[in-house]
Amino acid sequence: MDTEAQTTERDRASHPSAHEGEEERSRSAFLSQAVSWVPGGRLTLSALLCLVLVLLVSMFVMQPFQIPSGSMEPALRVGDRVLVNKLAYRFGAEPRRGDVVVFDGSDYFGDADYIKRVVGVGGDHVVCCDSRGRIAVNAEPVDERAFLYPGNTPSTVPFDLVVPDGTLFLLGDHRGDSRDSRDYLGAPGGGMIPVGAVIGRAQWIAWPTGHWGSLSRNDVYARVPAPGGAHG
Repeated sequence: MDTEAQTTERDRASHPSAHEGEEERSRSAFLSQAVSWVPGGRLTLSALLCLVLVLLVSMFVMQPFQIPSGSMEPALRVGDRVLVNKLAYRFGAEPRRGDVVVFDGSDYFGDADYIKRVVGVGGDHVVCCDSRGRIAVNAEPVDERAFLYPGNTPSTVPFDLVVPDGTLFLLGDHRGDSRDSRDYLGAPGGGMIPVGAVIGRAQWIAWPTGHWGSLSRNDVYARVPAPGGAHG
């Protein structure tokens, strides 16, 4: 009797009910109808679904940007395509010194998206330049030679400022060819960009393939203490 009962139970599991079979037929009929609506049939429908997936990824996860100017040379050259991680600063994370970020410059730098490097975050005391011509953040000199354009000085414009909470002080790597926070020090907002205007972190150079690589250089700022003196 036990054997017969087990066999009966397996038979039930292996054969769909009438309701399940009807659902399966309905899905198949819907798919066939959808294919018939689209010119080109299944191939076109597959292409459309892939396009929708790409658009969703670009909207919420990873977005490509093309570099329009030389303001971030030598790290980024005109025509480079970078992939911007739009989730980098979600779920409580915020931009860090050294991050290369893309942001909406409307009402701050101009009506466009920009890409710059984070030099100061909220609460930071940023000064240029010290006796050796370096930018100092929270009294710690920063050696920017790893990414600064060859022959450029950290800045020909002196400044001594405290970055307001919730904002960023941003500079281009090619200091001699970059409109950045220095150019708006006397404007409303003092050249600072709200963290909320950041679209994401420029994570990788995707094109050309010979220039592929990562962009973050937080190690340059590793010795900079947090505002108030504690190292972060």
